[in-house]
Amino acid sequence: MAKRTYNILFNLHTVSGIVISVALYVIFFAGSFSFFRDEIVNWERNEGVISKKEIPLNIDSVIDSLSDNYQLYGRDISITKYYEERRVNVSLSASKDSLATNDAKVSQFFYLDPLTYSTYTYINSYSLGEFLYRLHFFAQIYYPVGYYLSGFVAFFFLFAIITGVLVHWKKIVSNFFIFRPWSKLKTIWTDAHTALGMIGLPFQFVYAVTGAFFMLKLLIVAPSVFTIYGGNQAKLYEDLEYSDPTFQFENSKENSSISLNKFIDQTKATWENFNVSEVKIYNFGDSNMHVAINGELDKKTKFTAPGKIIYKAYTGEIISKKDPVTESSYLDGVKNVMFRLHYGDYGGYALKVISFVLGIISCLVIISGVMIWLVARDRKNVPEKKRIFYNRVARIYLAICLSMYPITAASFIAVKLAHPAGQEFIYWFYFIGWLLLTVFFILKKDNHFTNKSCLLLGSIFGFLIPLVNGLTTGNWLWESFAAGQDQILFIDVFWIITASITLFAALKLKKKEVISS
Repeated sequence: MAKRTYNILFNLHTVSGIVISVALYVIFFAGSFSFFRDEIVNWERNEGVISKKEIPLNIDSVIDSLSDNYQLYGRDISITKYYEERRVNVSLSASKDSLATNDAKVSQFFYLDPLTYSTYTYINSYSLGEFLYRLHFFAQIYYPVGYYLSGFVAFFFLFAIITGVLVHWKKIVSNFFIFRPWSKLKTIWTDAHTALGMIGLPFQFVYAVTGAFFMLKLLIVAPSVFTIYGGNQAKLYEDLEYSDPTFQFENSKENSSISLNKFIDQTKATWENFNVSEVKIYNFGDSNMHVAINGELDKKTKFTAPGKIIYKAYTGEIISKKDPVTESSYLDGVKNVMFRLHYGDYGGYALKVISFVLGIISCLVIISGVMIWLVARDRKNVPEKKRIFYNRVARIYLAICLSMYPITAASFIAVKLAHPAGQEFIYWFYFIGWLLLTVFFILKKDNHFTNKSCLLLGSIFGFLIPLVNGLTTGNWLWESFAAGQDQILFIDVFWIITASITLFAALKLKKKEVISS
């Protein structure tokens, strides 16, 4: 590679990495915890799941409980399970009946516990797991600004990966096996950056591509609405299979009762290892009522295999059918493979733990990149003003990034003590606590102190998490183990192991060199 080309690529890699470093760190740190979103949610609520992969199969009892509180006639009803938690999503459209009450003519969305039949709004059902999941794509920032920001960060991260590989290509293998802990500071950071970057390279590439795809797909698809579909957005959604079928409301009330469970049983009997994730009822109680059963084959059977059957409710006739075994399309592959790769939900806890570790490694790659940038500029031939500026920038970067660990661990304790915490409490506690820690470490002006303090604080809070859980719920480690509540047990064990590792790192951390401030 020509020297000029190398310098251009090196500068592009450095600049793109520094510009997105803080945002990218937040994405990877929060995203790493998002692999355990469902476990965190169930741990916080102290709830076991009925079935990890399916909605509760007794839909009739769910409908009965809904009919006690809502006028259902003429509505479209959707009961969906997106996550491995006990509560299910319930969506009620406005009733099509012209004689319906004003309340029935308003659509509703809420969560329902199929064991207690209690309902919850999005706000009072909000959890720390949901918060961390949404933080990793900046959903807390005004929509759609946060989504697009995270998408562009992912895109530029992909750019940084490609330029980094090109810059290090000749020595990429040999440098991977080099680590010189007794050398000068820049060498240590460079070795760590190269080795950890290589370990996490495939993982980082996949998440850069899928992250950019999810957050920027609207910008990618938008031009085709006008160029290909002539502004017909509904037709685009139909071709992408995002739109629901429509069935005429006959305004003819059907008085005979019907069991919806039989449609679920019939669908599950059609395909072996089929997990039902959604039940949709169109024109409830009307003579033209239809029932759609959606789901997919177990991932152990087939990696991506969505299936669906639509029944005419009162005759049992199959209106349409999508066979997950034989009718998986290219479109299904693109949509579902992207989701599977990004969420890492197809390999059990082993894959989730590996993904978490690789996510944290990516955070270390970002930090080491910032430190390389700082140390390379902390030289005597650099003007004092610039050195102070560079150190200030790095200090702010490190304070923001490293303080995420203790505030995240402290938030686990806070949501238990304030249960049910709710959205407002989590927002205030996390963001205000994060801000206070960041300001404190910036004013302290000591990067070594920031690093060690964050590790120690996070470790202390981490050890307290299972203790607080046991004291507030009585669900100690051995209790959740005996009850088979593996998700609750996992979070307690996870924090004991994580806190032990970071405590060991903090105790071994030595001040290599004083960086001028």
